Amino acid sequence: MSIATSPPIKTETAVFSALGAASLCHFLNDMMQALLPAVYPILQSNFTLSFAQIGILTLVYNLTASILQPFIGAYTDRRPVPYSLPVGMASSMLGLITLAYAPSYELLLAGGVLLGLGSSIFHPETSRIARLASGGSHGLAQSLFQVGGNFGSAVGPLAAAFIILPRGQDGLAWFALAALAGMIILTALGRWYKQNGHAERPKAGTVVRYSTLSRKKVLAVMAVLIALLFSKYIYLAAFTSYYIFYLMEKFGLSTRDAQLYQFVFFGAVAAGTIAGGPIGDRLGRKLVIWVSILGVLPFTLVLPHVGLVPTVALSAIIGFVLASAFPAIVVYGQDLMPGRVGMVSGLFFGFIFGIGGLGAAMLGALADWKGMVFVFDICAFLPAIGILTIFLPNVREIKA
Repeated sequence: MSIATSPPIKTETAVFSALGAASLCHFLNDMMQALLPAVYPILQSNFTLSFAQIGILTLVYNLTASILQPFIGAYTDRRPVPYSLPVGMASSMLGLITLAYAPSYELLLAGGVLLGLGSSIFHPETSRIARLASGGSHGLAQSLFQVGGNFGSAVGPLAAAFIILPRGQDGLAWFALAALAGMIILTALGRWYKQNGHAERPKAGTVVRYSTLSRKKVLAVMAVLIALLFSKYIYLAAFTSYYIFYLMEKFGLSTRDAQLYQFVFFGAVAAGTIAGGPIGDRLGRKLVIWVSILGVLPFTLVLPHVGLVPTVALSAIIGFVLASAFPAIVVYGQDLMPGRVGMVSGLFFGFIFGIGGLGAAMLGALADWKGMVFVFDICAFLPAIGILTIFLPNVREIKA
């Protein structure tokens, strides 16, 4: 199966300045994105929202990000647009301002759409930059890139607790300054991208790479990877959107205390992301996928049945182990389909946004019906889908 490739990388060692800039912007982007679920208690109080309405808000935001990402990635595989990055950050900034001053639920939805649009532009092209600047250490580069986003997601609840909560909904507008800083950095990163020859359209005569697997086999393997992401991100949707409410319902915590405990989970996710890529480079991505998804099952099954301190400890273990899968899955998919880095990145990032939104909507409706504790009881079984990893070929079988 022949597939077009990107222009050749000019460097043999990782360009850590570019990776650092991409990771920093990922931090800023995902911190802003994380503010939305972190301020759900404020929005619920201001607009008298049900859990189902919160789920719909999450769904609108995530679907906007998910549907566009694969198309943006496929387009930029053929015609990279480096200066689209600050445009995406500007969309996120407008989304925050809209959410800060929205007088109605409908405008909250509009703010969610703008946030989602910003992510849909940001992730595919920046993920490509991370791979191109990797110097061949693709797992390490993806981990460095993604950990910025994970730290941003971790800081979001803290920012909500200490900056937004005392000021109310209007406090979201302060983070427009973070978006402005991101626009400046992304403009410089786009310039580096263009000057190093990676933003040019592939020329006629570019060497075409071939996958050793048939098209049917490639599609089957991609389906397995999507199923694994499904199990991971439906479960994470419970933590991202509802862990605060779970802690408040089960243990009677205040909103601020629950947000601080959510930071513990997100911090563990960031640490797991750092570990996953380099371990995959050294020991193999399939092993990392095995351990990180199926291996977390015993911990998820125990979590709903213990007290507060064990819950926090188990959430950290779950976040660390589960997070190590995503860098391995992304690089595995990129190796599977060489020359389609943007499309694969857009597909995976888009899918996790979309399935996270659908999961949040479904789990919100389930919580309205049966309670938040029941939601975490049911979600505990999702990592069992990790058994499908058995159908993935070894990495050496798919290298071109």
